[in-house]
Amino acid sequence: MATRTIIEVDQDLCDGCGACEIGCPEGALKVIGDKARLVGESLCDGLGACIGHCPHGAIRVTQRDAESYDEAAVLDKILPQGPAVLEAHFAHLDHFGQDLYLEQAIARLDSLGIALPQGYEKFRKQAQPKFVNPCSVFSRSLADMAARSGSAPAHSVAGSGLSPSTSPATVGLSPTPQNPKPRNWPVQLHLINPRAIQFAGADLLVAADCTAFVMANFHATLAEGKSLVIACPKLDSGRDIYVSKLAALICQAESVEVAIMEVPCCGGLTRLIEEARQQAGRPLPIRLVVVSSEGLILGRKTI
Repeated sequence: MATRTIIEVDQDLCDGCGACEIGCPEGALKVIGDKARLVGESLCDGLGACIGHCPHGAIRVTQRDAESYDEAAVLDKILPQGPAVLEAHFAHLDHFGQDLYLEQAIARLDSLGIALPQGYEKFRKQAQPKFVNPCSVFSRSLADMAARSGSAPAHSVAGSGLSPSTSPATVGLSPTPQNPKPRNWPVQLHLINPRAIQFAGADLLVAADCTAFVMANFHATLAEGKSLVIACPKLDSGRDIYVSKLAALICQAESVEVAIMEVPCCGGLTRLIEEARQQAGRPLPIRLVVVSSEGLILGRKTI
């Protein structure tokens, strides 16, 4: 077992109404003895969709050692409930940008000879990166989104015209403009949907969790006007999911900056984004910012 995001039920607040069970077609929650219980760790994806169904606030997301999420086992629970529940499950994964789980779900349905819910055929190609450039598939997803919203992505991936930065290292902190803020919410990498329109053609900031807490003016210095995602390479689980999401973000980003602490464990975030860039097949320059434990920028470089 490894530490990962998973839900937990506050037994003191739960009255056993069963609303969360109805809102969890994956079958991870059951009412037993007048209380909701997490009956299958491997059935809980940790995204917290059930939280909105609880009228008493008894469900929350936590980080702890738990069995790995098993998409195949989830589908085996969902399929007997009918096509409407299967479609709702696919929509749930799509809403949270869980392309890796979608690929696993498609592989499971293919092995059983069951047709996919309408509109998800395109994800079958993503499940075969050996033959398909993920950025080309992702560009089609962006085009679909733009067509639905009536707007166009901010740039063409093929014509970004980016080149490595040659600006010198910056030390210290910059003045604080009024009302600085990032462009998006949520910001936790597990929760963001990389297909959300605010990531199209964005200046992306991938920040280690600690950076925002040690820098007095994190938003003004690093995050203003950028699309922000945060992650901790030491404590967060789901490394493959992180690489998959980062690759999808890199496919459409105008620029990418990574902010890490000076401590060794933060280097894992740099390695994840370098692996994601390789998976995306797009040689986008990545600007690395190193922050000291006192909240000062020690330097910048391009990787």
